[in-house]
Amino acid sequence: MDKLKFRIESDSIGEKEIPADAYYGINAVRGAENFGITGRTIHKELVIALAQVKKACAISNFEAGIMTEEVKDAIVQASEEIIEGKLHDQFICDPIQGGAGTTANMNANEVIANRANEILGGELGVYDKVHPNDHVNMGQSTNDAFPTAGKIAALQLGQRTLEELRKLQAALLEKSKEFDHVIKMGRTHLQDAVPIRLGQEYHAYSSVIKRDINRIENALDGLRVVNMGASAVGTGINVDTEYLKVIVPNLDKVVDLGLTQAEDLVDGTNNLDGFVALSSALKTAAVNLSKMANDIRLLASGPRTGISEINLPERQAGSSIMPGKVNPVIAEVMNQVAFNLIGNDLTITMAAEAGQLQLNVFEPVLLYNLYESIETLGNGVRTFRENLIVGVTANEERCKSLVDNSVGVITAIVPHVGYKNAAKIAKIAIKTGQPVREIALEEGLLSEEELDEILDPFAMTEPGIAAKHLLDK
Repeated sequence: MDKLKFRIESDSIGEKEIPADAYYGINAVRGAENFGITGRTIHKELVIALAQVKKACAISNFEAGIMTEEVKDAIVQASEEIIEGKLHDQFICDPIQGGAGTTANMNANEVIANRANEILGGELGVYDKVHPNDHVNMGQSTNDAFPTAGKIAALQLGQRTLEELRKLQAALLEKSKEFDHVIKMGRTHLQDAVPIRLGQEYHAYSSVIKRDINRIENALDGLRVVNMGASAVGTGINVDTEYLKVIVPNLDKVVDLGLTQAEDLVDGTNNLDGFVALSSALKTAAVNLSKMANDIRLLASGPRTGISEINLPERQAGSSIMPGKVNPVIAEVMNQVAFNLIGNDLTITMAAEAGQLQLNVFEPVLLYNLYESIETLGNGVRTFRENLIVGVTANEERCKSLVDNSVGVITAIVPHVGYKNAAKIAKIAIKTGQPVREIALEEGLLSEEELDEILDPFAMTEPGIAAKHLLDK
């Protein structure tokens, strides 16, 4: 190899050739060689979050009087460049890695140290002015720096997904108003039940998404508690007492996320239940969205031989062989997003459960799956809203026809003729296809005026309206 294109770095294991112009160092290279798992590198939000942690640590070490202003300023500048999006190509480690995130932490330490050395007039790979461990990692361990960065990245990604959910909730609420006058058949067990307004269905969708938003917000709040200052096992070994006081306030000044320090740093280092809670909330939202997508696919089925009570926007040709076929592709992709999140949640659950004693070493795979869940949910919700919900329309004539010809309206007659008589009418209607109204008249059970009130479709979608009208007479 051309030695001019490489530099030699060494660690406790031995020496290694590093590209001469690389800002990463020997630890990142060993990690990249050991962990070629996904073919990807760590999430850009995690890269930024690691730089934010390192910036806050440098400021805190300077305020504690254990780092010079020159070194602090160089580390802060290098970190800020990464926060702004520079040098991200120098983060070469796989998101799934052994070592509880040590490779990612050292990758950040090396990039920041090399850039800081360069700022101070030094050479890449010569850590005489700023050292990855002694300066950039001062007062830290991977075991507090990495999970804290992991939480910051999750909080940032989570806010974007929450915004998409809020937009969806608002769109569903608008649809509930638009469809409030549309009477349709409700169904239970996939069988005709009683009438319901299409607007009521969409209001229910809006309500469940609002509940999901609250659950995710609460789970994200749990991630605002971080274990910076815990060092290796939560005891704060090698951590300056003044640094310990200011590190979390300084970090929150950098990220502005309302971070607080864990009351019990040992607990904060041992346990990953906050991530599990967030994953669970995301999974619950995905389940609700998938159920909604199922409903929509059923109600849009047809267009000639299905339910066809609603019309979906036509997004793309549905078949390579059947001309004119259009499939509910947006609802289908929402289902698949949910399947993916449910699988990710299991991985996150097992990773959190599998930790032992003072550290959970499986946080890398947990974060990898968590970030995917947050992002794919947000992206799925966005396309669900933009490409389906805002464009869905009601097939009002079809809805009316199904209500008019349904036996389900018999339920409204029960309080007035009794269950036995109502069951008799229903049996005849199912056997003959006659409308319930006609049979009730033929049997002499109710008058036309009474049936007009009882079988008023809108009245059947509110509690007790028809019965109250009769009692008032």
